[in-house]
Amino acid sequence: MSVSPVASGTNAGSTQSSSGVANAMTLDYDAFLQMMVAQMEYQDPTNPTDMSEQMGQLASFSNVEQNIQTNNKLDNVLSQLYVNQSTSLVGKTLSATRNGEEISGTISSVTICTDGVVASLEDGTDVLVSAGVTIS
Repeated sequence: MSVSPVASGTNAGSTQSSSGVANAMTLDYDAFLQMMVAQMEYQDPTNPTDMSEQMGQLASFSNVEQNIQTNNKLDNVLSQLYVNQSTSLVGKTLSATRNGEEISGTISSVTICTDGVVASLEDGTDVLVSAGVTIS
């Protein structure tokens, strides 16, 4: 379902593509440990890698992994918040301006997408609930 945002400054598609790139570039903990073991296995015996540097790398990676887990948990909390908010929207009147055109109608259903809550009006119009939308 393609939904254009009401506010002109919002880019609905950029969030998904940037998170997709971030997911493709993340390294899991097991892969990091395998790389570290391989680095130790193939290092020059006459010039070994400093152990404190390796421990620093491991600690940094652990912090990054914890931050990723925290972000995932925050995403889950935000999704639950969308669900809780959306149940109260059905039957209410939505007013907004999209591309200079005034949109108004009664909300018949609500869909939760990665970009947020999308309200479907009785006339079939879909509106992303964001800045500039009035619900009464």
